Amino acid sequence: MAVGHGYPVPGGGRGQMRAADADRDRAVSYLTTAYTEGRLAKDEYDARLETALSARTYADLDQVVTDLPGARIGPVPRRGPTPTNGLAIASLACGVAQFAFGPLPTIPAIVLGHMARHQIKRTGEQGAGMALAGLLLGWAAVAIGVLAILALTLFVVTSTGPPAGLGVHPHLPPNAGLHLLPHVHTLPKINPPPLPAP
Repeated sequence: MAVGHGYPVPGGGRGQMRAADADRDRAVSYLTTAYTEGRLAKDEYDARLETALSARTYADLDQVVTDLPGARIGPVPRRGPTPTNGLAIASLACGVAQFAFGPLPTIPAIVLGHMARHQIKRTGEQGAGMALAGLLLGWAAVAIGVLAILALTLFVVTSTGPPAGLGVHPHLPPNAGLHLLPHVHTLPKINPPPLPAP
């Protein structure tokens, strides 16, 4: 059988359960509040404080604060599991979705990954690994895309020679095809006069 916040009840009941430091601290807090409100005299406060600090079970703590309003000491509630950051999950999902949808989810994977990491540092949520994985997948896709574009550009430049029509065909005379060019008027060639003999 369990009571309160999931703590088991041993044979002696709740009173025989061992008190934690946090429970003793709460009892001291109740005593201090009661003393500042005038509910306890100084000597009574000192005696109860000493008992609270040396208490070993909940029964010992209850004995010290039982006559104070709302001061029954119970087990410290257990914290539930820390939730996983939603942006981290979205970042990882976008990073994996690149394999199915191509580069469309790449930028969201990177942006969501950075946002998730900042939120996780602030809130202490789970999902740092997911955010990092989404970031790595996003940046890897960017790097692969850049390398692919560079390789394609290099392939196109090296596979095609000079533009067609600029080279000389090996089976045609050098001035073949000049009749296709627009007619250009040239000046007649003038031979210089012969130089007089010395």
